[in-house]
Amino acid sequence: MEHEPQNWVSTLIPVLVVALVMLLRLRRINRASRLRLERLWMLPAFYALAVGTIFWSHPPHGTTWFYVLAAFLIGLPLGWYRGNLMRISVDPETHALSQSASPAAILFILALVAVRFVGRSLALANGGSSPDAIFALTDILMAFALGFLAMQRLEMGLRARALLAQVREQRP
Repeated sequence: MEHEPQNWVSTLIPVLVVALVMLLRLRRINRASRLRLERLWMLPAFYALAVGTIFWSHPPHGTTWFYVLAAFLIGLPLGWYRGNLMRISVDPETHALSQSASPAAILFILALVAVRFVGRSLALANGGSSPDAIFALTDILMAFALGFLAMQRLEMGLRARALLAQVREQRP
């Protein structure tokens, strides 16, 4: 059974959505937002709970565990790198922390989206659209995202604490 050519609309819609999201992010790139150290752990903890629940109810099978672990381990340094690209500043008067994304951080996310898109296209071209393959790919991407988010937030938190301590030491 031959596969029908992929409908161009099904390719165009995700590309347009990603382009719109990136355009909105680029518009806000120089705007700083408040960084709350006490809340940095919340997103990775929530995501870890969600991933843990999914893996508990439908665990990966066989060699998929290897790929899940590999994806998690690949996500760790990439998350650290992404966190390092975020600009963090401390107001010397109020000691309020703020963050803003750098253009490199936005380009890094765009590159990750492109890698995912190419991987998905290759999987579909090779007949990898079986339910088992889709679940395995989802498990792998969830593990990657968990490592990525956790390390991004850890790097930002450690750097923000160091910057805050530095500003406090300079205060007369």
